Amino acid sequence: MQGLRHCSNDVLRLDLTPTPPSTNLSIDGEESAEAKINRLISEHPVIIFSRNSCCMCHVMKKLLATIGVHPTVIELDDHEIAALPPPPGAISRPPSVFIGGTCVGGLESLVALHLSGELVPRLVEVGALWV
Repeated sequence: MQGLRHCSNDVLRLDLTPTPPSTNLSIDGEESAEAKINRLISEHPVIIFSRNSCCMCHVMKKLLATIGVHPTVIELDDHEIAALPPPPGAISRPPSVFIGGTCVGGLESLVALHLSGELVPRLVEVGALWV
Protein backbone atom coordinates (compact mmCIF):
# COMPACT_ATOMS: atom_id res chain seq x y z
CA MET A 1 0.00 0.00 0.00
CA GLN A 2 1.21 3.47 -0.85
CA GLY A 3 1.68 6.14 1.81
CA LEU A 4 3.10 6.43 5.30
CA ARG A 5 4.00 3.41 7.44
CA HIS A 6 5.29 3.39 11.02
CA CYS A 7 8.80 1.94 11.36
CA SER A 8 9.39 2.69 15.03
CA ASN A 9 8.02 5.00 17.70
CA ASP A 10 9.17 8.23 16.07
CA VAL A 11 9.99 7.35 12.47
CA LEU A 12 7.60 7.13 9.54
CA ARG A 13 8.44 5.36 6.32
CA LEU A 14 7.25 7.14 3.18
CA ASP A 15 6.40 4.84 0.32
CA LEU A 16 6.59 6.81 -2.91
CA THR A 17 6.14 3.89 -5.26
CA PRO A 18 3.12 4.44 -7.46
CA THR A 19 0.31 1.95 -7.28
CA PRO A 20 -2.04 1.08 -10.14
CA PRO A 21 -5.02 3.45 -10.22
CA SER A 22 -7.52 0.59 -10.03
CA THR A 23 -6.29 -0.49 -6.57
CA ASN A 24 -5.58 2.95 -5.15
CA LEU A 25 -8.18 4.20 -2.68
CA SER A 26 -6.41 7.37 -1.50
CA ILE A 27 -7.37 10.80 -2.76
CA ASP A 28 -3.78 11.71 -3.60
CA GLY A 29 -2.95 8.46 -5.43
CA GLU A 30 -1.94 10.21 -8.62
CA GLU A 31 0.44 12.47 -6.71
CA SER A 32 4.07 12.47 -7.82
CA ALA A 33 6.86 11.90 -5.31
CA GLU A 34 7.75 15.59 -5.45
CA ALA A 35 4.14 16.67 -4.88
CA LYS A 36 3.79 14.24 -1.97
CA ILE A 37 6.97 15.56 -0.34
CA ASN A 38 5.86 19.19 -0.83
CA ARG A 39 2.47 18.34 0.71
CA LEU A 40 4.14 16.71 3.73
CA ILE A 41 6.39 19.75 4.17
CA SER A 42 3.38 22.06 4.19
CA GLU A 43 1.38 19.83 6.60
CA HIS A 44 4.02 19.48 9.35
CA PRO A 45 5.58 22.37 11.29
CA VAL A 46 8.88 20.46 11.70
CA ILE A 47 9.80 17.60 9.40
CA ILE A 48 13.09 15.80 8.81
CA PHE A 49 13.83 13.87 5.64
CA SER A 50 16.49 11.26 6.21
CA ARG A 51 18.19 8.30 4.64
CA ASN A 52 17.65 4.93 6.31
CA SER A 53 19.81 4.57 9.45
CA CYS A 54 21.16 8.13 9.33
CA CYS A 55 23.17 9.12 12.41
CA MET A 56 22.86 12.83 11.55
CA CYS A 57 19.08 12.50 11.68
CA HIS A 58 19.38 10.91 15.11
CA VAL A 59 21.36 13.93 16.35
CA MET A 60 18.79 16.31 14.81
CA LYS A 61 15.94 14.50 16.55
CA LYS A 62 17.79 14.54 19.89
CA LEU A 63 18.53 18.27 19.62
CA LEU A 64 14.89 19.08 18.83
CA ALA A 65 13.62 16.69 21.56
CA THR A 66 15.87 18.42 24.10
CA ILE A 67 14.14 21.68 23.22
CA GLY A 68 10.72 20.00 23.47
CA VAL A 69 9.90 19.42 19.79
CA HIS A 70 9.19 16.02 18.29
CA PRO A 71 9.50 16.35 14.51
CA THR A 72 7.95 14.14 11.90
CA VAL A 73 10.73 12.01 10.43
CA ILE A 74 10.45 10.58 6.93
CA GLU A 75 13.00 8.02 5.79
CA LEU A 76 13.64 8.04 2.07
CA ASP A 77 15.29 5.45 -0.13
CA ASP A 78 18.03 6.55 -2.51
CA HIS A 79 15.62 6.69 -5.48
CA GLU A 80 13.19 8.90 -3.50
CA ILE A 81 15.80 11.44 -2.45
CA ALA A 82 15.88 13.08 -5.90
CA ALA A 83 12.34 14.40 -5.30
CA LEU A 84 13.43 16.39 -2.23
CA PRO A 85 13.85 20.15 -2.69
CA PRO A 86 17.56 20.94 -2.20
CA PRO A 87 18.63 22.94 0.85
CA PRO A 88 19.53 26.54 -0.03
CA GLY A 89 23.14 26.74 -1.21
CA ALA A 90 23.84 23.09 -0.43
CA ILE A 91 24.93 20.24 -2.64
CA SER A 92 24.10 17.41 -0.26
CA ARG A 93 20.63 16.00 0.29
CA PRO A 94 19.27 14.34 3.46
CA PRO A 95 19.16 14.77 6.25
CA SER A 96 17.18 17.93 5.63
CA VAL A 97 15.01 19.66 8.19
CA PHE A 98 12.10 21.90 7.27
CA ILE A 99 10.63 24.33 9.78
CA GLY A 100 7.39 26.04 8.86
CA GLY A 101 7.68 24.85 5.26
CA THR A 102 11.16 26.36 4.82
CA CYS A 103 14.27 24.27 4.39
CA VAL A 104 16.72 24.98 7.20
CA GLY A 105 19.29 22.59 5.73
CA GLY A 106 21.21 19.80 7.41
CA LEU A 107 22.58 19.20 10.88
CA GLU A 108 25.17 22.01 10.70
CA SER A 109 22.50 24.55 9.77
CA LEU A 110 20.18 23.36 12.54
CA VAL A 111 22.96 23.56 15.15
CA ALA A 112 24.00 27.01 13.88
CA LEU A 113 20.40 28.20 14.16
CA HIS A 114 20.27 26.85 17.73
CA LEU A 115 23.59 28.40 18.78
CA SER A 116 22.59 31.78 17.35
CA GLY A 117 19.43 31.73 19.48
CA GLU A 118 17.14 31.79 16.45
CA LEU A 119 15.85 28.20 16.61
CA VAL A 120 13.46 28.45 19.57
CA PRO A 121 11.71 31.64 18.34
CA ARG A 122 11.32 30.05 14.91
CA LEU A 123 9.81 26.89 16.42
CA VAL A 124 7.43 29.01 18.49
CA GLU A 125 6.47 31.03 15.40
CA VAL A 126 5.42 27.90 13.46
CA GLY A 127 3.53 26.41 16.41
CA ALA A 128 5.92 23.51 17.06
CA LEU A 129 6.84 24.76 20.52
CA TRP A 130 4.97 26.59 23.25
CA VAL A 131 6.84 28.70 25.78
